[in-house]
Amino acid sequence: MEYAEKILKSMPASYAGRSMAVNTIKVKQMNRYEFTLSFILRGEHQDPEYYLDALYEAGCDDALVGTGQPGSISLEFARTARTAAAAIKTAIANVKTAIPGAELIEAKPDLVGLSDIAEILHCSRQNIRKCMLKHRDFPKPAYAGTPSLWHLWEMASFEKMNIPRTVAELSQATFRINLDIQEQRYQRIGESFNR
Repeated sequence: MEYAEKILKSMPASYAGRSMAVNTIKVKQMNRYEFTLSFILRGEHQDPEYYLDALYEAGCDDALVGTGQPGSISLEFARTARTAAAAIKTAIANVKTAIPGAELIEAKPDLVGLSDIAEILHCSRQNIRKCMLKHRDFPKPAYAGTPSLWHLWEMASFEKMNIPRTVAELSQATFRINLDIQEQRYQRIGESFNR
C-alpha cells in the first residue's frame, strides 16, 4: 500500500483527472491457409515451366509449383489472408494473370481418406478408423470404395473430430469451388447431349 501511495504522490497533478483507460487498435486477424489449385493450360504454351517466372511476378511467390504433366499445372499455396475464400480467390486471380486462359479444374483439400484425416489430427489412421466404427453418426463417405473418401468439411463438422478452424474453413471454400467446377462441366456436357 505504501508503494502505491508513493507512486501516486510522485505523479504530476495533471494525471489525476486523466483516464487510465487503454486505447486499443482493432487488428484484423490474418490466418495462414494451405491449399492446392490445379489448372489445365489452354494457351499456346503447354509446357508449365514456361510460366514459372510469370507466376512469381504475378504474386504466386507463396506457392510450390508442380510441373510434372504437360498441359496442366498445380500450385500448392501457403497464403496468409483474413479468410480462406479470400486466400483462394486471390490465388486464382494471380494464376490467371500469369497464365491467361488457364482453367481451374480442382481445389484441395476437399476429398480426403482416413489417412489424410489422421495426418491433420496428428494421430494414427487406426484411431480414426476406431472412431468411425464406434460412432453411428460418423459422416458417410462421398465415395465408398477402396479407399473410401469423405468431404473434409463434413468431417470437420463432426463433433468428435477436432479439426483446426482454419482447415475447416478452407475445406468449406474448396468444396464450394469444386461444386461450381462440376456444375459448369455438367452444363457443358448437358448442352452437348441436347444437340
